[in-house]
Amino acid sequence: MALARARRRERGVDYWPGFVDALATLLLAIMFLLSVFVLAQFFLSQEITSRDAVLDRLNAQVNELTQLLALERANTQDAEDTIASLRSSLSEAEAERSRLEQLLESGAGQSEEAQERIGALTSEIEDERQVSQRALSQVELLNQQISALRQQIGALEAALDASEQRDQRSRAKIADLGRRLNVALAQRVQELNRYRSDFFGRLREILSDRENIRIVGDRFVFQSEVLFASGATEINPNGQEEMQKLADAVLDLQEEIPPEINWVLRVDGHTDDVPLTGTGRYRDNWELSAARAIAVVKFLIDQGVPASRLVATGFGEYQPLDTAGTAEARARNRRIELKLTER
Repeated sequence: MALARARRRERGVDYWPGFVDALATLLLAIMFLLSVFVLAQFFLSQEITSRDAVLDRLNAQVNELTQLLALERANTQDAEDTIASLRSSLSEAEAERSRLEQLLESGAGQSEEAQERIGALTSEIEDERQVSQRALSQVELLNQQISALRQQIGALEAALDASEQRDQRSRAKIADLGRRLNVALAQRVQELNRYRSDFFGRLREILSDRENIRIVGDRFVFQSEVLFASGATEINPNGQEEMQKLADAVLDLQEEIPPEINWVLRVDGHTDDVPLTGTGRYRDNWELSAARAIAVVKFLIDQGVPASRLVATGFGEYQPLDTAGTAEARARNRRIELKLTER
């Protein structure tokens, strides 16, 4: 560690602190924007939920009023049919009364009987007129109720339209905030990618230019033979020397990455597809790959790398780099991979 700091002092003016301060300020601003977005999304979600409930109630009321309107219309039609029937009966009764009056005028012998029948018909006509009048009153009342129902339906439809417009505006705000969040997250990923590139660049400088230590995609790959003997999980002396260089690089990088970036160094263990005998310490390649990844993590912790920044995983033989099935392919597949990523 002291030797690494001495080497950094010999490089000359250190511009990193100012650069890191600027990045920290930028990331604090991004975190503030993310916090504002989360709060805004929460309140908008609450508002949309309440508006959805109101919309459901309004739709239920509209359906209920529509059913009532249909029922009232049916009742009105029945009343109108009754009135038409009463009017028909009234016309028939008036025609019968006219006939009887003519008979009364033409024959005196039948006058008493005709007058009785005329009186009875007049009473029936008066009753039918009263019934008709009550039916007309009922129709008028039904028409008033239908008019009131139509007004209520109109008011509910207007409220429904207004609520839908507010809902559309809220959704547009959420979409805009989502776009802003995506931009902020993309910027954060770019920052981590820049630190990852810087980390790999330093590893290239400090680690030996050996064929069995290389970069594959976004991972730094150590062939297992560099670190472990066949079937073993204890790091050999040469491997410890290489891991010490790696630990120094991680500790240097830790001082530069802002604390707002929740990064981890993931250590992945891989084996070839040759099965273990099952009689040794490890029953299968799953256990062997995991044990080797854990051994690297524990060594880095012993060198001062925080345990909270390390992750150990075992993949066994199920993520091969080369599926040729040759001895060279199996040697490539036996490896330890390091990846700088977010938690």
